[in-house]
Amino acid sequence: MARILLGVSGGIAAYKALELVRLATAGGHVLRVVQTPASRRFVGAASFAALSGAPALVSEFERDPARGAFPDQPPPAHEPPSHLELVAQADLYLIAPASANTIAKLAHGLADSLLGSCALAATCPLIVAPAMNNHMYEHPAVQANLDVLRARGVRIVPPGSGRLATPGEHGVGRLAEPAELLAVCEEVLAADGAGGSRAGRSWAGLSVLVTAGGTREPIDSVRFLGNSSSGRMGLALAAAARARGARVTLLAANVALPPPPGVDCRRVVTAAQLKEACEQAFPSCDVLLMAAAVADFRPAAPAAAKITKSGRESLALALEPTADVLVALSARRRDGQILVGFAAEHGERALEAARAKLLAKHLDAIVVNDISRADIGFDSDHNEVTILTADASAHERPPADRGEAAGTRDASAGLFISRAPKTQVAEQILDTVERLRARS
Repeated sequence: MARILLGVSGGIAAYKALELVRLATAGGHVLRVVQTPASRRFVGAASFAALSGAPALVSEFERDPARGAFPDQPPPAHEPPSHLELVAQADLYLIAPASANTIAKLAHGLADSLLGSCALAATCPLIVAPAMNNHMYEHPAVQANLDVLRARGVRIVPPGSGRLATPGEHGVGRLAEPAELLAVCEEVLAADGAGGSRAGRSWAGLSVLVTAGGTREPIDSVRFLGNSSSGRMGLALAAAARARGARVTLLAANVALPPPPGVDCRRVVTAAQLKEACEQAFPSCDVLLMAAAVADFRPAAPAAAKITKSGRESLALALEPTADVLVALSARRRDGQILVGFAAEHGERALEAARAKLLAKHLDAIVVNDISRADIGFDSDHNEVTILTADASAHERPPADRGEAAGTRDASAGLFISRAPKTQVAEQILDTVERLRARS
């Protein structure tokens, strides 16, 4: 999704940078790491190289085997200066942890390390996350240096409060948690329009409607019929579309996970509420990604109060079908809109059943996943899908930088994506949408 340059300065909090690299790469980003000499007393270069897939550097005079390229890029033919090439290729530069010493050097423009030289050469957004003892952090000199950086447009991620490295000490100065740092990076990328070095701003000006999660149909005042969809696939699609520059509306049905930054998230519960929200947002969208698991049936007469067990030997529920949201939207589509459905199927005839839905609902594509496997699909970070399209010519092999986990079958079987993180699957789905739009 994006190329992130991570600068790591000295301090015990450097160990958290390893978790940040792990989370960011799992989210589809690619990273390079530059370290100060002091940081290597806490975390070695081999650890960062293993997690990022690229050498971690400490000096501009140190030879970079990748020649400034990120893991998704071929190295250039020449050997450019590291401090110039790394930031030239980066969409964002994050320094975490940033020690008091490093913050002072950044504020005064010192370039006595590769980390500092990269900061001076960077034209991409710069984020600084301080981490140090509370007395150091609260010192007027440190606060003045942070004010200088803020005035230059640097985003400061404030440290948290709590237990510090020294036994018995508590206070402000803990490095922000890796998940929070990654969320800030993605927020800045979305606001800056960088979106991702591989995707760029290819969806700028497009309006994308994404549904996520699973609807719940009330049985009584406390119980419901539902499914185990977590909404992860829909959230991954929303984040990927936003990263490509689209305006994204997310209709989240009972999703506990936080929505991606920069996305207009609207909450719904039942299939009827989802249908109403879709009908409001659909006319203005260019792409619909219907990833929500919508109930096929609902109780015909839900009880207003809790149904008690007292005096009952059994309970029979009469169910009635819900309206097919996607069929209703398809009937109202305008020229140029792309509609993508999702089908959770089980068994050997899954693709056959999904293709029948594709044709019956007049969709442009349908994403099929096999729900018989516990390690993919619902409530999992991974998925394995087949993308069927109405236009069989859209099944060509995806670009190499996003296609490591993908393969192709014959056109009738569609584009098969073997088990991969849902963030990678989302990119493949959006690539398919781009090819469909190019042919429409």
